[in-house]
Amino acid sequence: MSAAVTLERQIRPIYEALDTGSNKSAIVSCNKLLKKYPSNLLVKSLKALALVRSQKVEESLALCDEVLAVKPLDDATISAMMHVLKGLGRITDMVNMFEEAYKQQPLNEEYGAQTFFAHVRTANWKSAQQVSTRMHKQFQDDRYLYWSVMGAILQASDPSTTSSMKMLLHKLAHRLVTSSPTPSYLTADRFHMHISILKELELYDEANTLLESDIGKTICSTSLACDQTRREIWRGRGLFKEEGQCAQQKILNGDRNWLEFLSVLDSIFAPVSSRREGGITEESKNECLENISKARTFLAGVVEKDGTKNRAAPLALLELEHRAYKFGLSDDSVFVSVMEDYFTQFGDKACCFEDLISFLDLETTSLDRWKAFLTQHQPSFASVGDLQRLINVRKLERYILLDSEITVESETARGLKYLNEYLGGLALGGDLPVTELQPADDLVLLAANALVMVWALNHSEEALYRAATVLEYGLTKSRMSFQMRIMLVRIYRILGASSLALEHYRQMNVKQVQNDTLSHLVLTRALTFSLAAIGDLTYPSECLESSQIYLASSQETSDFIVRSFTAEKYTQIPDFIDFESRLENSLQRDVVKLEHVRMRLTHEPLNTDIIDMELIELKFISPRQPRFLIIPSYQPRCKPTFNEQSLLFGASTGQGWLWCFLKIYIRAFQHASDLDDIVEEKLLVGDRPKKSSDPEVQLPLRERLALRRAEEIAELTSEETQLLDWATALGDWLEPHHNYVRPPPAVVLAEASRQTELKTGFPLRGVDLQAHNGDANGHHKKDEEAPPIKEASSLLTVFFDSMLSRFEHLVESKCSISELLHVATITQEAFILFIIETMRFKSPAVVKIHKLGNLVAQFKDVRLRASCVLKEMSAALIKIGEVEGSVEHRQVFLQACAAVTIKEITHDFVSNVAKSVTDSRKKALEGVGKGMTKLNAAHGQS
Repeated sequence: MSAAVTLERQIRPIYEALDTGSNKSAIVSCNKLLKKYPSNLLVKSLKALALVRSQKVEESLALCDEVLAVKPLDDATISAMMHVLKGLGRITDMVNMFEEAYKQQPLNEEYGAQTFFAHVRTANWKSAQQVSTRMHKQFQDDRYLYWSVMGAILQASDPSTTSSMKMLLHKLAHRLVTSSPTPSYLTADRFHMHISILKELELYDEANTLLESDIGKTICSTSLACDQTRREIWRGRGLFKEEGQCAQQKILNGDRNWLEFLSVLDSIFAPVSSRREGGITEESKNECLENISKARTFLAGVVEKDGTKNRAAPLALLELEHRAYKFGLSDDSVFVSVMEDYFTQFGDKACCFEDLISFLDLETTSLDRWKAFLTQHQPSFASVGDLQRLINVRKLERYILLDSEITVESETARGLKYLNEYLGGLALGGDLPVTELQPADDLVLLAANALVMVWALNHSEEALYRAATVLEYGLTKSRMSFQMRIMLVRIYRILGASSLALEHYRQMNVKQVQNDTLSHLVLTRALTFSLAAIGDLTYPSECLESSQIYLASSQETSDFIVRSFTAEKYTQIPDFIDFESRLENSLQRDVVKLEHVRMRLTHEPLNTDIIDMELIELKFISPRQPRFLIIPSYQPRCKPTFNEQSLLFGASTGQGWLWCFLKIYIRAFQHASDLDDIVEEKLLVGDRPKKSSDPEVQLPLRERLALRRAEEIAELTSEETQLLDWATALGDWLEPHHNYVRPPPAVVLAEASRQTELKTGFPLRGVDLQAHNGDANGHHKKDEEAPPIKEASSLLTVFFDSMLSRFEHLVESKCSISELLHVATITQEAFILFIIETMRFKSPAVVKIHKLGNLVAQFKDVRLRASCVLKEMSAALIKIGEVEGSVEHRQVFLQACAAVTIKEITHDFVSNVAKSVTDSRKKALEGVGKGMTKLNAAHGQS
């Protein structure tokens, strides 16, 4: 038996151990084999993979470098190294490995494909296009030619590509497609790519030849993507009339795609739409009137044919009259009549309200007529259809309320009316399974909206108690109602019942991909309710859980893109790239990351390891994409939406908020850390994230940290603004001393290399220990004078006095619990930031060498004042928590809810809700209070 076969059999158990997740066993097996075969690259690669999966990154790096230095060529080693490098985030090294292998074996088609895919994973479209072009020349496979075409298109769509280069790239793509030995119409995806290129180059005649061919028409009739591109090309040519005629024919043949109806409508108003800026001529007006007349007849025929089976044609007729009204080509009474007809026909459908709200921009006279029409409908609970019609009437009536009609009394009355109607409609869903929603659910949502409106008007928590109660009752009938739970999450956060908010969030069973659109409900400003300081890691754990989607997507989405290339599903690739970009640049991802850091600092010991790691991660944050809001709102159009009304502290946590807090923490961590760009470059394991094309991101970090914009500050609460000012003053005071005392990069690298060698047996790559001998306590040039020690700004102590004054005022005015917690946690946060900023000066040696005694002496005053304020706030929170959990306070809740304690909503039910709310608030108050005491004990005398 040959040695190769023997080795193969010995390696097989290692693969099995890796497949089953037995990484420790795999490492042991690799060590045994390496004693026999010390230079075997495959075994080293497999050991490196097992080490990566065991989170032993430093040990894996040394093996990884050994293997890469030899430039492996065998499939098994390269395959193992691909997984190792992906796990380490060293995608550039993976690209180089495949490129080297392909260069050494240019006839190896698999290496060529893997090199192409490696460039795809890094979004290096230029290199990907060049590799696929070379592969097409070598292997004469048309698939590689279309890979090259797609690479050119994706390079052109990159935001960093100039407009002139985009044109050249599209011309290149066009030349490649037309040079293909096989026509593009063999597959719909290739055909779509071809006509998309022609659209970008505005080669409409050539595109028309393709689209008007029999096979082109066939493809467009079966591919929505191709048909949409065809539609855009025709519009680009100004063929609105022809497109409308084509769409009409499709509709007559039974097509009810809404895009076809939009094409008909766009063709009708093309004569006036194109001339609106220059004024509508009499000729174009007459032409449009003639088109409208014909369209009414056409759509009326489709409406009569479809009946109530499909609402596309009636909705198109409504859109037709709305546009005619807006262009001044029809009387608004005609439009209102069509709206009335539409409601009569589809008022028993749940979608009716959403269909109609975009058309309610009516004049006063028409609005009065519409109100009178809605008023004619009498409540009926005879059938589900009648109930739905009542719900739509209530939603539409509420939407068009005038500001003068909205008062505390009127909204309270409306809330009770909606609630009574909800209770009356429950009988229609009495036999439904528990997994189904009640037909009357929207009425309880309306009741809650009205009660939240009362709170928005008078800021009395009693209205929120009632809203929470009716929603909790609604959930007993419809457990799966995510809308009720979302509203409760918002209400409970305002009330300070954070554990209940988190409980309802978890009850929604949020899927991984939904974390980007829903986790903001409970994780924005989560520090306010975090009990991490006393060891309760519920909120930090939720942050980590919600972040899994971003970790998974970095590999999974690139895999989807690779599979799309392999299967030649080119129409899917831009969507996957867009999805990946949205997750990579997700605002919510970065907000959650920052919140986790803020909470982590209250729980873990403050040391250089945590500061260095978080500094590197925070510096890479560059968000661009907004989060999606799916919070239901049934508030009048003249008032803020439910989302706006229920924002915690009335302030969003958008990009402005994120940047303000990033500036606070990055600057503080920079001061406390010995890392600079040189050291960071050496210590960083994976590749740096791709930089945004945003001009501001291109600025040096120091300049970006100094920027202060009014729109960013506007997203902060008054307490957060004070924290920003305080942190800026503290940083300005200590920064010269940090810069003077900080050890030079060579010393920091030498120490890091020694620590790595002690841990793994290997020093850091590229660091000469003999060349770096310095003072770990810092250095300065002989001719460089130490910065003068200045007096601390009065703001540093005044801040804590101001926070205490604000806190005491809130206690006296018996404001919301959440506001109290906010002031307390912001004060606590300033205390932690002070500890971080002064960590460097804790060493007696540093103070003595650099003669910083006068500076350090000033720290005591700030720390003492902060410590005293924390003690007072902590004691007050614990005391308020005891009162909050009392029977007397529960009675306050019960009395506030007396108006909604009707029929099925019994006194016992309300009492249970009251107990849950007060217990949750007590837990938050006592937890935060005790956490402040613990932090004060840990750092107050340091």
